[in-house]
Formats: sequence, C-alpha cells, structure tokens
Amino acid sequence: MARRIDHVQRRSRGFEPTARLLQARIRKAGESRGFAVTRLLTRWPEIVGAEIAQAARPVKIGYRKDGFGATLTLLTTGAQAPLVEMQKERIRERVNACYGYNAIARVRITQPAPEGFAEEGAGFTPAPPPPERIEQARELSRDVDDDALRDALETLARNVLTRDRPSKGQ
Repeated sequence: MARRIDHVQRRSRGFEPTARLLQARIRKAGESRGFAVTRLLTRWPEIVGAEIAQAARPVKIGYRKDGFGATLTLLTTGAQAPLVEMQKERIRERVNACYGYNAIARVRITQPAPEGFAEEGAGFTPAPPPPERIEQARELSRDVDDDALRDALETLARNVLTRDRPSKGQ
C-alpha cells in the first residue's frame, strides 16, 4: 500500500526532468565500467573540449590493485589516434580536474575497427560468382512464365551452383 502512495505522491509533483529519472541507471552503467563520477561521461565535451570529444570517447577506467593511479581508456579511430595521443597529458589533467584529485595516472588509447564483420560496410565482399554459373542458373529458370517466380528460381539456382562444397576429406 505504501508503494501506491509513493507512486501517487511522485506523480502529483508534475513533470520531472529526464536526467533525474535516469540518474540511477546512468550511475549503475557508469560504475560497471569503472566511472565513479558519471559527470565524466555525461559532460565529456565540456571537460576535454569539442575537438577531442569528437575524436575520442571514454570507455573504461581501470583501477590498479593498490588503488592508486587509474587508467582511462579512450576509444578512437585510427585516423584520429595521433591527435588524441598528442593530447593525452591535457586530457589527463582535465579529467583529474573533473574528479577533483589525481585519480587518473595514465590515458590509454584503443583503436578498434570502426565496423565489425557483422555490419554491412565492413569492407568484406565475397568474390563474384563465375559467369558460367550465372548463365547456367538463367538457363535452368528460362522456361518459367511468371517473372517473380523466374527471378526467385534463378537466384536459388545461382546460390546453389556457386556455393563452396566441402571436399570429401572434410
């Protein structure tokens, strides 16, 4: 019953800012990555500047076993890495100013591929099928009158004819 009353009281105040509603979730997500101060995530462009914020973003803070001198890991692309590398000391100073003490001892830069193999533009394209297989697929579906069915059968035949078949030893 008390829960119902709290719910009614909360609603009676009117609209609440989204930041207040999401504050606990943001804090929990930040703490799972080592960010004790979520302000570093939410105000990253203000802390390091717009130029660096466009080039890199914080992904993790790792703490040493003795508890002194954490490592801030930044994610950037390969083209932006030299710019961020030159700014590491400046980034460290600004982040420590956000924390209020020398929490960050090192800044580490990581450069994963901008797109993985699961994404469409990963740069991996299979070799085109041999022209004789494409012609063979067209020949197999040539006698079908319905255009949509003919196209579907041609695609199926092309896929079957051009797939890699494992050798008998596999």
